[in-house]
Amino acid sequence: MFKELVEKLLAEGLEEREDLFLIDLTISNDNNIKVIIDGDRGVTVDDCIFISRAIEHNLDREDQDFSLEVASAGAAAPLVNQRQYVKSVGRDLEVATHDGQYKGTLTNADEAKITLNWKAREPKPVGKGKVTVQKQADIAYEDIVEAKVMIKF
Repeated sequence: MFKELVEKLLAEGLEEREDLFLIDLTISNDNNIKVIIDGDRGVTVDDCIFISRAIEHNLDREDQDFSLEVASAGAAAPLVNQRQYVKSVGRDLEVATHDGQYKGTLTNADEAKITLNWKAREPKPVGKGKVTVQKQADIAYEDIVEAKVMIKF
């Protein structure tokens, strides 16, 4: 009952703010609520406050004792939602798949797959030495084990 109410209140808050989307919701047995959100243009403290109020102001502490934490997905957190990939186009990703590992620039993210581009050094077709070639991989979402944005300093 309590979990369904929290999910309903969260859904209503996210409907009101269509630029925000849910990454994770956990509710422990002792009613510790943890909400992780992301946004098409990032997440501000005000966005977290908005979602927190959408939930907290509609729950009665007299009926249920609870704690509530609303946070944004961290910069080093894996990408789990297609909207996160769309928002990350142009950034460098490290993607682990069932077949191997890829590092490259995310150039496209549609409903079915992502596209990564990178440069690699390969032996020349004729003669000695190596040549730099442009590589590309289309990776279906269901093949991705984990994908993270590579943070550059």
